[in-house]
Amino acid sequence: METAVTRFVDVRNMVRWATTTGPESIIGGMIGYLRDDFRRWESFDKTARVASHTPLGVIELMPTSDLETYAFKYVNGHPSNPARGFQTVTAFGVLADVHNGYPTLLAEMTLLTAFRTAATSAMVAQELARPDSTTMAMIGAGSQAEFQALGFRAALGIDRLRIWDTDPEALEKFVRNLTPLGFDITVATSAADAVTSADIITTCTADKALATVLTSDLVAPGVHINAIGGDCPGKTELEAAILARASVFVEYPPQTRVEGEIQQMASDFPVTELWRVIVGTEPGRTSAEQITLFDSVGFAIEDFSALRYLRDSVADTDFFDEIDLVAAPENPKDLFGMIGALSPVGS
Repeated sequence: METAVTRFVDVRNMVRWATTTGPESIIGGMIGYLRDDFRRWESFDKTARVASHTPLGVIELMPTSDLETYAFKYVNGHPSNPARGFQTVTAFGVLADVHNGYPTLLAEMTLLTAFRTAATSAMVAQELARPDSTTMAMIGAGSQAEFQALGFRAALGIDRLRIWDTDPEALEKFVRNLTPLGFDITVATSAADAVTSADIITTCTADKALATVLTSDLVAPGVHINAIGGDCPGKTELEAAILARASVFVEYPPQTRVEGEIQQMASDFPVTELWRVIVGTEPGRTSAEQITLFDSVGFAIEDFSALRYLRDSVADTDFFDEIDLVAAPENPKDLFGMIGALSPVGS
């Protein structure tokens, strides 16, 4: 029997692929894959992620399938990690062939998830932000911040940023990374200062707490809010009054009502599923004064899209290795035969 081979994109190859392809090109390409998969949302097997919560953080599995390809992502979220020398979020993912169950791709997804989250935010903003938006306020300058900025420039041409974080080192890191890439960056003195004259507000903080980093009095009519920090039970960023004023858009309501900003609201609080906006059965932004809010928690179909894009992008390159991940005995019914002749007799 022919040995089953799985393509493996490790950290080294992910970095090589990303630097060669270019972050904005990756995000732009991924948006196309996301749109394609959102358009066929109903064809996917969907379930809320499986989460294991501890006092220090959460470890999650995020599965989905379109009945041809199966995907899952392993991801953690540990807000106290940086103080201990670890990253807040790490991840890896798998694609498998539904017809025989064999894994076809194993990939690093810490970087890929950052691209995926930025691409999703940017795709949604194309539908919900005012077309004349020129300035984005960013509250939170952690690991995701640069990717968000690149995504909004790639999708909407926005290069004017107003950034705020309680950590001066995070602000310095953000400015150091993005100034050479041509962004016009203003380091704000507070969240209130950051959102001044902003057309889009991105909140991306990591504390696992019912926090309020943005209050309703700071949100002007016509703003689009990209809320991506709240992503598990007991973790929010927005004052509930903002939700009451806004038109709220979500990925998968059964998951978002537990993990998103709308966990603060009643179970029948009205939301619009994003896939319905993408296919045109529900409206997105309907007026210049409307406040739109993307209550982003991340959903498995987005990881499916990202892995599918990566698989296709590296197919004819040297940005992957082949690994022998699946045991493949010559006789499919004789697994023991692979080791039987080598096993010691007696003790």
